[in-house]
Amino acid sequence: MNSALDTNNPFATIQNRRSALKTLGLGALGLGAFSLVGRNTAQAQVAPSPDIDADILNFALNLEYLEAEYYVRAVTGKGIDDQGSESVDVTGTGTLGTVSIKATPRVRFGYNTLGNYAEEIANDELAHVKFIRAALVSGGFAPVARPAIDLMNSFNAAAVAAGLGKSFDPFASPRNFLLGAFIFEDVGVTAYKAAARLITNPDYLEGAAGILGTEAYHAGTIRTLLYERGAAIRIAVEKISNLRDAVDGSDDLDQGIVLDSHANIVPTDADGLVFSRSVQQVLNIVYLNAGGTAGGFFPAGLNGTFA
Repeated sequence: MNSALDTNNPFATIQNRRSALKTLGLGALGLGAFSLVGRNTAQAQVAPSPDIDADILNFALNLEYLEAEYYVRAVTGKGIDDQGSESVDVTGTGTLGTVSIKATPRVRFGYNTLGNYAEEIANDELAHVKFIRAALVSGGFAPVARPAIDLMNSFNAAAVAAGLGKSFDPFASPRNFLLGAFIFEDVGVTAYKAAARLITNPDYLEGAAGILGTEAYHAGTIRTLLYERGAAIRIAVEKISNLRDAVDGSDDLDQGIVLDSHANIVPTDADGLVFSRSVQQVLNIVYLNAGGTAGGFFPAGLNGTFA
């Protein structure tokens, strides 16, 4: 169970997170009542088909486009299709979209450890896009095109909903960059975890497991760096975690970087296992609404079957 903000103890454990959501400004996103099944598994959300592996990989490709655009633009100031010899093909089935972002998104990291970490993660995310696209092509399937991605208005909406202020620019500072990264990383890990039981091709499964491991390293790094920055940013992280929990479903799954007044770098269940998020739960988070309709980071929706 996560903690809610409290005047005496900012990380005091609460019995029912839902009772605290009104303080997070969620009305700004127009969240309404909803009902989802299969809260901890993607199985109930996915109809098996001969092309289930391709559907899963293309769902993951949409998310990798988002992560790669975020990290690569933070490090280089340019998109993943504008990296010279390292550029990625973003065309494919579905509607090719643009990336909404401010004119100069490059973060001023300086020559420090965080800048090195950001560069490494950016390279990994760029490689993930290339890998998944190649895996689909080698299997005789068509990769989806990069959908429209919003890395500007979406963060503003999320900041308001989480109670972090009226505007938020993740590229304005290293601190903001870390908070923006926190929104994505945990979601990717839990999405790959859920997909594992559904993939039928062992080669695809091994590749997905490799990406899951990489994303988990990324998430642990981001969570550690945020925790080390002190109480104020830990509270901001908790608000983001509360927001994700509010939109992804009725269960209290998400975890911030503090649990019961202790560091919580690896969010796990009672068995020490990372939890799973269903397709619908992931969509709710990236669309920033509990109805799972296009919006948020994907204003025109994802490309592919699971959109």
